[in-house]
Amino acid sequence: TAPACPVAQTFPEVVAAAVEQVEGIDDVDVELVWDPPWSRERMSEAARLQLGL
Repeated sequence: TAPACPVAQTFPEVVAAAVEQVEGIDDVDVELVWDPPWSRERMSEAARLQLGL
């Protein structure tokens, strides 16, 4: 997402709620950052392969 994206304010809450549903996860802290900007290069090779990138 981007700073001007309408879901940027609620996105951390939604992500935290989803992660909290994972068995074995007791505490979740989601921090949305804008710098450095996200790019595919920041993904692990395994993640890129899983997504077909």
